[in-house]
Amino acid sequence: MDHLTVDLDKVISNAIKVMEDSKYQIYEICESARSELEALELELGQVLEETVKTIDKVDKLEQDYKRARIRLTEVSRDFVRYREEDIKQAYEKATQIQLDLMIYREKETYLRARRDDLQKRVRNVEQSIERAEVIGSQMNVVLEYLSGDLNQVTRIVESAKNRQLLGLKIILAQEEERKRIAREIHDGPAQSLANIVLRTEIAERMLIKKQFEMVQDELVDLKGQVRTGLEEIRKIIFNLRPMALDDLGLVPTLRKFVQDFEEKSKVHATFELTGKEIRLPSAMEAAIYRMMQEAFSNVLKHANASHVSLDLNYTPQLIKITIQDNGTGFQVGAVEKPSSGNSHFGLIGMRERVELIQGRMIIDSNPGQGTKIVIEIPTTPDHRKENEYNEPDHA
Repeated sequence: MDHLTVDLDKVISNAIKVMEDSKYQIYEICESARSELEALELELGQVLEETVKTIDKVDKLEQDYKRARIRLTEVSRDFVRYREEDIKQAYEKATQIQLDLMIYREKETYLRARRDDLQKRVRNVEQSIERAEVIGSQMNVVLEYLSGDLNQVTRIVESAKNRQLLGLKIILAQEEERKRIAREIHDGPAQSLANIVLRTEIAERMLIKKQFEMVQDELVDLKGQVRTGLEEIRKIIFNLRPMALDDLGLVPTLRKFVQDFEEKSKVHATFELTGKEIRLPSAMEAAIYRMMQEAFSNVLKHANASHVSLDLNYTPQLIKITIQDNGTGFQVGAVEKPSSGNSHFGLIGMRERVELIQGRMIIDSNPGQGTKIVIEIPTTPDHRKENEYNEPDHA
C-alpha cells in the first residue's frame, strides 16, 4: 500500500503541475478573447451609431435631391425669369447632391455589411470564451479533487470511483446549467431588449419627421417583439421551476412537458396515465420532474429515437414510471462504469435521485433494441421504510 501511495502521489503531483500550467494558458486565452470582445463591442457600437447617422443623411440627401431636380426643372423651363448662370448653378447643385447621395448610399451599404460581420465575430468570440470558461471550470473542479488528502484519493480509487465521478459530474452540470441560463438570457431577452431600444430610437426620429404611418407600423412590430421577449422570459422561468408543478400537480406538468418536447425535438412522444394521481411532497414531485427531464434529454442526445413514451401508473403504495424509446439502445453493464469513458452520467444521476427518495430503477436495453426504464417510487412512509431494507435490484 505504501508503494501504491508513493506512486499515486507522484502521478497526482505531475497531473496537478500540468493542469496548473494548462489552466494558466486557458486563463490567458480567455483574457485575450475578452479583450478582443471588448474591442469588437466598442467598434460595433460605433458602427451602429455611424449607420444610424448615415441612414439619416441618406434620407436628407434624397429629399434635397428631389428639391434640386424640381428647381432645375423650373429654371430650365423659364428662360425669361432665369439666366443661363442660374440654370448652370441649379444643374451643378443637383449634380453635387446626386454625387453625395451615391457616396452615402455606398457608405450605408458598407456600414451594414460591417455591422453584420462584427455581430458574427462577437458571437464567435463569445462562444470561444464560453468554451474556455467551461474547460477552466472543469479543471478547477479536478484540481480541487487532486489537491485533497492522498489517503482519501486512494480510497476513492479503490472503493468509490463511480460516486466521486458522479459528484464531479454534478458539479460540472450545475456550472453548465448556470451558463445555459445566462446564455439563454443573453441570446433571448437581452438581445430583444437591445433591439427594442434601437427600434424605439428609429420611431422617435420618424415622429420628428411626422412619418406617422411608418411609426404605426414600427409600433406594431415593437409590440410583437415585446411579446416574443416576454414569452422567452416565461420559458426560462418555467425551466427553472415550473409553476404548474405546485399549482396543478405532477401529471398536468409532465403532460405539458411531453407535448413541448415533441414540438421542439420533432420526436413523437406520448403520455399515458393509469390510476388516480396522488399529490406528493413538493420536493419529491420536483425530483420526479427533473428525472423525466434528464430521461428525455438522454433520448434526444443519445438514442436517435423516433418515438418515446412516458407512462405513469399510480397505486395506493407507489408510483410506477416507465420511459421507453425505440432508439439505438446500449449495453446496460457499461452504465455502471463511468470511468470507462461512456456518456451515461445522466442515467447514473437519475439512479442517485431515485435512491434519494427511496425508490428503485431498472434499466432494460440492448444495442439496436431501444431502451426501457422503469422507476418505482413509494408514496407512503411505511412503504418507503420497507424499501430501505430491500436493496434495489439494479439492472
